[in-house]
Amino acid sequence: MRVGVPKEIKVQEHRVGLTPMAVREYVAHGHDVLVQTGAGAGIGAADATYLAAGGRIVDSADEVFAGAEMIVKVKEPQPGEWKKLRKGQILFTYLHLAPDPQQAHGLLESGCTAVAYETVTDERGGLPLLAPMSEVAGRLAVEAAAFSLRKTGGGKGLLLGGVPGVPPARVVVLGGGVVGTHAARMAAGLGCELTILDRSLPRLRQLDELFQGRVRTRYSSVATIEEELQAADVVIGAVLIPGASAPKLVTRAMLKLMRPRSVLVDVAIDQGGCFETSRPTTHDAPTYEVDDIIHYCVANMPGAVPATSSHALNHATLPFGLALAAKGEKALIDDVHLRRGLNVHRGRVTCEPVAKALKLPWVDAEDALGVL
Repeated sequence: MRVGVPKEIKVQEHRVGLTPMAVREYVAHGHDVLVQTGAGAGIGAADATYLAAGGRIVDSADEVFAGAEMIVKVKEPQPGEWKKLRKGQILFTYLHLAPDPQQAHGLLESGCTAVAYETVTDERGGLPLLAPMSEVAGRLAVEAAAFSLRKTGGGKGLLLGGVPGVPPARVVVLGGGVVGTHAARMAAGLGCELTILDRSLPRLRQLDELFQGRVRTRYSSVATIEEELQAADVVIGAVLIPGASAPKLVTRAMLKLMRPRSVLVDVAIDQGGCFETSRPTTHDAPTYEVDDIIHYCVANMPGAVPATSSHALNHATLPFGLALAAKGEKALIDDVHLRRGLNVHRGRVTCEPVAKALKLPWVDAEDALGVL
């Protein structure tokens, strides 16, 4: 199969869909890889490195989209990109369609087969292609909070970890999944006073054992969230409903419970955000204020560390991408976990949470693909 790697065009997005290592693997499996010139510049991978890996360098995104049977990206296609997609072409990337009706309609009109990293599953019910970026984003969330708490970042002038004789910041993490766990590891490592809220008692038990009493775990409810907001210096939103819009756990009215210049970091912003007052921001202008509360809502947080992120992502996506390149749509028929990643197929929405969020008709992926 001919596989295409365009340069990412989202603001301050420096990751790349395929690293040179991954390109070499595709070529070793008999595939032809078209790489747009400069696609790997953000991770320090020159065109010559891709050539050495067996890829072919082309001058423009138009050439990539026109020549490839499968497009491998990192972020969701931008308007100029989804217009280049066509019927029968496979798109393999993060999509986050639930809060993005414009993109959804663009993909439906293109007729392409769009497979989303974030809804591919594994035999344990996990999300193996979302996990690496969730790990990165969880760790970055604490760094973002630390910067935003500084006076120079608009915050109240607190050092996140404190110093002897001066208490550390109080950090609340909403959600004990991959993002929340990695955020908690960073915050605990800095010595923060930390509370994790989740609705799964088994998960709270796991976290209690993992952190060996260094963090507080609480069952998440409206009452406990309100109580924690009153004492928090930082709240990290780390909730996820696969494929669906994130629930709004903190309303605008709740902001009045918080102390002025406290910080909200919404890692769920890709799925619409878990704070009512969240709206997507970029690395160029990462924060804004609502009711004297600092909001950090960058929609591609791992893009700030593209070298780490791209390699971690490629390690996870490579087996699935090779399967798609080898078998095309048959890979979706053969592998139920990869099939869970199918969000749009030839003009129809095939992911039920996306269809519900966007109020669009839904067809089961198995029916759409003709799985017996």
